[in-house]
Amino acid sequence: MISIIITSYKEPLTIGKAIEAFLNQNIKEKYEIIVSCPDKETTDVVKKYSKKFKQVKHFKDEGKGKMTALNLLFKKITKSDILILTDGDIYVSNNSVQEILNAFNDSSIGCITGRPVSSNSKKNMFGYWSHLLLDAGAHIARLRRDKKGEYFTCSGYLFAFRTGVIEEIPTDVPEDAIIPFIFMIEGYRLKYVLSAEVYVKYPDNFKEWIEQKKRVSKAYVNLAKLDYKGHKIPKMKSFLNEVLEGTFIALKYPKNLKEFYYTLMLFPARLYMWIVCFIDSKIKKKQHKDAWKVVESTK
Repeated sequence: MISIIITSYKEPLTIGKAIEAFLNQNIKEKYEIIVSCPDKETTDVVKKYSKKFKQVKHFKDEGKGKMTALNLLFKKITKSDILILTDGDIYVSNNSVQEILNAFNDSSIGCITGRPVSSNSKKNMFGYWSHLLLDAGAHIARLRRDKKGEYFTCSGYLFAFRTGVIEEIPTDVPEDAIIPFIFMIEGYRLKYVLSAEVYVKYPDNFKEWIEQKKRVSKAYVNLAKLDYKGHKIPKMKSFLNEVLEGTFIALKYPKNLKEFYYTLMLFPARLYMWIVCFIDSKIKKKQHKDAWKVVESTK
């Protein structure tokens, strides 16, 4: 049994496409699609699908945030062997589920991530940034660590893991960072399945871009405070890692002068984001907390 969990909040315009992307696949195993959302707008759309398709189910979470919703579902889902996690404002490739399940045929693999692909246009700066950060950043980092058998963060947009290992996760850290780390400590391997693609729309203005990146970065600051069974979680996302691992790769990514200019503009933008994150976390003591946040330009 496979449980596909879609966490969503105020996404009535995109949740239908997210659901249909799974319904349209030729999934050989028995599966269910559980859409967790607290708001009426999204719930109304989900219930239309649940009336038509028996695989689709609605779970009304408490509206406190994604991590809180997942912890409730981890306790509720008891008959599934594999959990696939994704969001309500994205859609996956036609073969994504079967590619993930095929990788789980290797019993040593406990946690799998798909590959996020930006659906933004490269013709404007923010769209170009989304492609650069994915293709020259996260993709290469995961590919390198996967080949070495090392720890890497998964993508919360699409990742999967075996049941029976995760009972509950902290609500103030990224689920796609803590869950793969737990699996590695428990003796499992991680796997990056490139063919399981997930298409994501990223912010198209600076205010929302900063807010989104800052929120993710602050969550990773909290991650440094945790350990699991005496093991500290390695930092995959940090300012130092970006400088040491990403600078040269980023400068090789542009294909023309306009893209090279966009690339140069990304450096001060990322520096500003990390400075704001440092001030909020270390000086103002504003710690990341689990809460739903709407990014309008991604809907």
